[in-house]
Order: sequence, then C-alpha cells, then structure tokens
Amino acid sequence: MSSFEINPSKWLFTWEAQSHISTLRLILFNPKFKPSSQCTNIKVNLIIEQSLLAVSFNETSVRVPVPRVLIDPEEPVHFRAFDDHIEVKLSLLLPVNHPLVAGLDLSDPDDKPGSDTCFPFSVNNEIKKLSAMEEVHFYCRNCSTKLTKGIRLFNEMPSVDWQDVADNWFGTCCCSFGGISEKLVRQFAKSYSCTTGVCLITGASVIVCKEDLIGCEFPEPKGDQTYDSEVNSAKMAENIGVKPSNGVVENVINGDSSTCIPLKLKDEDKMKSLAGVSSEANGHISNHSNGCCTNNHGERFSKEKEHEMNNELLDKQKIFLKGCLGDAFMLRHSNLSKDVKWIEFPCPKCSSLIGSYPSSTDNAPLDDGVRLYKYKISTCLPVHGLNDTFRDYTLERMFSRQLLEAAQDELSFRTVVRDIHTKSALSQIVLLNPNAWCYSGCCRHDMEPVAKINMYPIVKLLFSANIKGMELEHRKVEEWVTENQADEVYMLPSQVTELITNLEIANNMLPPSHMLLQGFYMSSLKR
Repeated sequence: MSSFEINPSKWLFTWEAQSHISTLRLILFNPKFKPSSQCTNIKVNLIIEQSLLAVSFNETSVRVPVPRVLIDPEEPVHFRAFDDHIEVKLSLLLPVNHPLVAGLDLSDPDDKPGSDTCFPFSVNNEIKKLSAMEEVHFYCRNCSTKLTKGIRLFNEMPSVDWQDVADNWFGTCCCSFGGISEKLVRQFAKSYSCTTGVCLITGASVIVCKEDLIGCEFPEPKGDQTYDSEVNSAKMAENIGVKPSNGVVENVINGDSSTCIPLKLKDEDKMKSLAGVSSEANGHISNHSNGCCTNNHGERFSKEKEHEMNNELLDKQKIFLKGCLGDAFMLRHSNLSKDVKWIEFPCPKCSSLIGSYPSSTDNAPLDDGVRLYKYKISTCLPVHGLNDTFRDYTLERMFSRQLLEAAQDELSFRTVVRDIHTKSALSQIVLLNPNAWCYSGCCRHDMEPVAKINMYPIVKLLFSANIKGMELEHRKVEEWVTENQADEVYMLPSQVTELITNLEIANNMLPPSHMLLQGFYMSSLKR
C-alpha cells in the first residue's frame, strides 16, 4: 500500500464546518514550521471580493482560497498559532447546510452541469433514467472497455432478507396459513435466476446475467446446479400454466420482484391466486379461534412441509434461503453463508476489479449473475460524461452511506470491517460526526488567481488498520467488539485496501496534533 506523501515545501490547509453551526474553521500547517515559535507577527486579511484569505508572517504570505459560503463581514476574524498549525475562525451568516444557502446559486458557471455530489443516491431514480434509454451498455471506468451487450430491462434487486419479510407479512403461526411464508420464500428461490437482457439494481451495484457479459468465460456448474436462465424462464411458465411461444417466453418485470412474469398471465389467474390465499387466511383465522394451534400440529407441519419443499429445490436454490444474495460490497453477518464464497471479477481487458459474484464449490456464478460495482463502471462514453448515471459514485461515498445506514439500524457508532474470505479484522472505525463539511488542499505563494472551491459533506471518524507499522491484534479487536457491541461488516480485501488508502490521505491533510486520538487515526470520508 502506498501512503500519501506530503510536499514538505507546501503549506496545507483544511476548511471545516459543522452542520447547524455558523462557524468556519481553517487549519493551516506546514511540517517544516512550528508556528507558535517560528511564525511571528501573524496577520490575517480576508479579501471577500477575491474569495481569498491572506495569512502573513516573517515577510511571508500564504494565500488560502475561501470556499463558497456566506461569511459575515461585520464579525472579526479570530486566529491563533499552535505548535504545529495556525487556526483561523470566520463567522457565517448561515450554516453551510442551511436550506436558504442550498437555495442560493453559489456554483461556479464553469462547473460541469449535472453534478450530483451532494444529492443522495436513489435506486428508483437510476432505474427511471436507465429505463428511459433505448439501450444501455456498461463500460469499465478504468479503461473504457465495453463490458456488456445492450440491456433494456431494469428492476430493483429484492431484499436478501426474504424469510424475515415473509414472516413479518404473514406471521409464523404453526397453522397452515403460517406456512405460506415458507412457501413464498421457497417458491421465490425455486424460480429465481438472473435472466438474459435483464439488469437488477442494488444500492452499490448492477447485477447482470453472465450471458450478457462480453469476452468473459466462467466455469461450468457441476451436477444438479445447472440452471440455465432460459430453461428457468420456461419452467416458470410451465409452473403457472403458460406455454412458451416458439420456444421463447415473453417476459416483463414485476415491480415488486426480480422474477420474470410471462405476459400471458391473465388477471383472472391473479384473482384466483389471491382468492386462494384469502380463503386460506379466513380458514386459519376460524381454526385459530377454535383453538387449533397446538405444538404437535406445528411440529408435524414444520417437519413434513420443510422436507417436501426442500426436496423440490436444487442444491444451489437451497443456498438462496440462507441469505447469500446481495452485492458483497458490504455484507452483514446475517447475510453470510458458509456454503457461499465470493469471487472477485476483473475487467477482461485491464484486469482491474469491477465486480464479484457468489459461487459454491465450482467457482461458477451461483445465480448466473455478476455484480458490477457502480463506482467501477460507466453507462456511457466518455466515462464520467454528463449522461453517465453513475458518475458521482466513489468507493468512499458508497461506504460512508452504508456505514451511516448500518449505524442507524444497529444503534452502534463502532464498526469492525472484516475480510469477507477469512473473516479476519482489517479495520476498526468509530463515527464522530456524520454531518460535517470540509475542503482540503495546498496553498499558493505566487500571485496567480486562486481557484474557487466548494466544501463537500463528510463523515468524520476514527480508524485503525494494519498500517504505519501498527498491527491489529486479534484478541484486542475481539475484546473491543464485545465491550462496545460494535457492528461487523464484511468486504472484499481489495476494497478495504482502497478504503484504508483514502482514509490515510484524509488523515495526512491534518497536522500531527489532529492525527491521533486514543490510539486511533483521525480521518474523514466523503458522503
């Protein structure tokens, strides 16, 4: 891993602001200087017309660009020299994330239009954009190689927690109606497989059928795991009484599921199915009121039905019941399966990591699908073009977004990132502030115009990893997890390496007094 190198001849700066606080703070430092003793007669001059802050001392002047914020010119500028940095504080008319500030046009007219750096990612919006295109090809962001054939159908990937969703909807009563949740989940697993020409969208990736990839070869599935997507579609049609036309089943995507539903499915068939569920529900309620729920009945139903349903599933489909499906960008412990390993998928031309797929014992895609990570692909050429749906995705933004979501769900601000293969700890993370704003860069000494800058939202955090001569000790990490009830997530090791590199870079843009806290490194991630 290559660490970020600081130019010792440059003054580095970092602007920081907290949400809902009307203060803008500048941290200015140079590794070669000790401001408290070497920088005498410090003067700070704010030039609002040029969006510039001039800091002078010892016949030296450092020019720092000021971000686009609403500074209060009537308030005095406060500054102070410390051992390893100079701190400057400016008063703002409004906090940086105030709705009135967001409504003002503070952007540079030379900025590229269509930028969405502060807008939350939305799977639904992405599906609408992609579906509106006549045909979509995915390209490698690193080398611009076309990765897929033309794709026209897009749908959201359903939750991996199928059993929990079904149980929450239908309940887990021991009577026959309670078994509907098991029937639904097993039927979903039985009919599920990635289909040619259809793309599933998750928060971090797009899932495409292996047959839609260009120039890629995969091992052939072994034994009863052979489950071709076209055969799967035909079986689905037969299961509901629809015969394929000329060997081809016409499909549309149901908005609530990733399964393909034949166009010939009639409304009356749907009504009959609903009527059957309704009558079974009414029967269950009636029987339940008569006291039919007994432990013996529940045990008999559970054993008989589970045996019958499991016999109908292929080995690979049974694995789907254990929550292995997802995109493997950040898996939780509940979604791991000992029967599934995740294979890293490289670009066929430049060999950079662009995705992954779940496999069992044969290294073939378990569900015929490959997950392409949004921060590694583009939907148009040139990459990062105005029409690229994924142009604003980066690894750190994807990670920080899911990290915050996990913190809300688990009510934990401490996380251990583990290797998805070995389960060993690679990094510890402690959330400090999820609503901060920042901008870092190098100062200019010459008189050339200073570039205008925009602050961006960040997540401030502490982290530790196997870097800079420090090693994570297994025993101490496990004790830390237990004592703090830390959350645990699993990622591909190459992604964690890239993530730690980004954390190191942000850490190196701080003076030594800000780098370490209680044995952890101070850092931040864009959100």
